[in-house]
Amino acid sequence: MLRLEQVVKLFASGGEQVHAVDGVTLKLEPGEMLALQGPSGSGKSTLLLLAAAAVHADSGTVSYQGRDLATLSERDGAHYRLAEVGLISQNAHLMARVPAVENAATKLLLGGIPVGQAREQAHEWLARVGLAARANRTPEELSGGERQRVAIARALAGDPRLILADEPTANLDSERSREIITLLGALAREQGRAVLLVTHDPEAAEAADRTMHLRDGQLDSDPQTVHAP
Repeated sequence: MLRLEQVVKLFASGGEQVHAVDGVTLKLEPGEMLALQGPSGSGKSTLLLLAAAAVHADSGTVSYQGRDLATLSERDGAHYRLAEVGLISQNAHLMARVPAVENAATKLLLGGIPVGQAREQAHEWLARVGLAARANRTPEELSGGERQRVAIARALAGDPRLILADEPTANLDSERSREIITLLGALAREQGRAVLLVTHDPEAAEAADRTMHLRDGQLDSDPQTVHAP
């Protein structure tokens, strides 16, 4: 479903060119949850942005379902993120003073889903992340962990085929973290979604089908760990 071939992404820093991603090759299949680990600044978040077509590679190829994402127009890239991708970032970025259910329905409404149907689906996803009773609370009335779960519900609403999760459990307690990782694993294995999970949490990585390690923009020489079923 997702394939990166010798991908390089450069950024300017202090007058120098920094290789945020440096020659990365990997593939992610439907029905698979792949964990990506590495120290801060190793290029993990940049790799997710490349997969989301939010930034483009300086060299190499990032493709989804066989299509080179670099060929997408700005409009097509926005549609790809809206229709195909569930992007969970480290920050919730919720709309202030807007109820959780409306925040969770954002992608659905942008995709043309009628308001009533969008609210219903958003309620269902809030329930799946344990927030059914908090659906009408605004971000100002929610804890940091609750806001993160609203953002997860928003990303998963609409049933994206590719889920890109950047430290989705960073603001959650251990019980909620396990619930979210279990949910992501179930979406992959039971519904054929492809999940790329950036995490520092060893328990979350252990729940994935494979783990790959990124350091200084490069995958380790022995990058893949296959976990037992």
